[in-house]
Amino acid sequence: MSISARPFDYPYDGNLDPAVMALMVIDLQVDFLSPDGYFARKGYDPAPLRAIIPTVNAVIAAAREAGCTIVHTRQGYRADRADMTAYEHWRRRRAGLDGTDVLLRSSPGFEIVPEIDVRPQDVIIDKTANGAFTHTDLEHVLRARGITHLLFTGCTTDVCVHTTLREAQDRNFQNLLIEDGCASGDQYAHDAAIHMVTVEDGIFGVVAAAKDVIAGLEALRG
Repeated sequence: MSISARPFDYPYDGNLDPAVMALMVIDLQVDFLSPDGYFARKGYDPAPLRAIIPTVNAVIAAAREAGCTIVHTRQGYRADRADMTAYEHWRRRRAGLDGTDVLLRSSPGFEIVPEIDVRPQDVIIDKTANGAFTHTDLEHVLRARGITHLLFTGCTTDVCVHTTLREAQDRNFQNLLIEDGCASGDQYAHDAAIHMVTVEDGIFGVVAAAKDVIAGLEALRG
C-alpha cells in the first residue's frame, strides 16, 4: 500500500505504516500568518499561508485517525534574546524589528494559529533556526518513537519546510512533501522548492497532493 506521488510512489517499498510515520506541521504561527506579524512586516502577503489551513487540518485529521505522530514546530528566539548572535540582532534592526517582540517565545505571535488542530498528544518542537533539527531534540523524539517516514506541511515551502526536509534527508528519513499543504509568500520560490525535491529522481524525497495523501491514509484504516 502506498501514496501516489512523484517521481515515485511513497514509500518506495509500498510498506505504508502509520506507526513509523510523522506528519510535520512547520511553523504555522501567528507571526507568519497574521497581517501584522513578522512575515507581513517583511513585505510579504500572508494570504497564501492562511489559504492552506483547511488543507493542513484535513491532512492532520487523516494522519491522526490513521495513527501517525503529529509534530508541530514553532520558530522564535528566547524572550531574553540570549540565543541571538550579533548577526541576528543586525538582521532584526535591518528589518525594522528591533524593540519589537516579533519571533520571541514570550510573544503571542510565537503561538500556533488557533485555526490549526493541535491536540495534547501532539509533539511540539521549538526552534531558533530555519531547520527543525538544528539545536533541538526533534531527531531524538523521532528515533525514540521509531519514526522513519515524514510527511511535510507548513510554511514557508522554500525556507523552514525545505530546510527541515533536507536535514531529514541527510538523516535518512523518507520524505514526502505535500505540495498544497505548504506555502510561501513568493510563488516562484514555492514552485522552485517543490521542483527541487523531485530532481535527480527524488533526491530529497517525493511530492504529492493532499488528496492523494489523505486517500492513502484512509485506505490504511479500511
